Amino acid sequence: MDEYIDILNELGERTGETCLKSEAHKKGIFHASVHIWIFDKHKNVLIQKRATDKDTFPNLWDISVAGHISAREKPLDAALREVEEEIGLIVTEKQLCFIGISKKRIEHHSNLIDNELHYIYVCEIDFKISQLKIQKEEVSAIKSIHLDDLIEKVKEPDFVPRTDNYYPLVFENIKNYITN
Repeated sequence: MDEYIDILNELGERTGETCLKSEAHKKGIFHASVHIWIFDKHKNVLIQKRATDKDTFPNLWDISVAGHISAREKPLDAALREVEEEIGLIVTEKQLCFIGISKKRIEHHSNLIDNELHYIYVCEIDFKISQLKIQKEEVSAIKSIHLDDLIEKVKEPDFVPRTDNYYPLVFENIKNYITN
């Protein structure tokens, strides 16, 4: 679905200008998204398989939930919205813990350049796969995997590749969150 998003400067600040998400991806315009990692107290992490017709990384396993931040939307509001849209789970602000920001620029081809700032959240919540409703346009499957297994699996080619520091940041924060 195409939507208006805020254009960011090199520091990740809003410029006051907006454009369609499709235009941002076509021209490599810097913009923001949210990543939400959902896990339970037993270290089971929810992951999603990207839909077959996604422009980027179709059929690869990925983050529990991810999505673009709409124009004039706060990252936290986008995170809450995306969780409900993609998997039908309602979470509260108190359940989300912001852990950091990651930048990514990937030129998939000349008309598709991902140039994004990711706001990353973790969320500990008891979930049952059978009770989640996936948004079929975005997600083809979901499953839970133990954190220790996930740490090894993300190295395999059926997972979305990330920058070198991305997965260690997420996994360390999930470990710390569960032990506290």
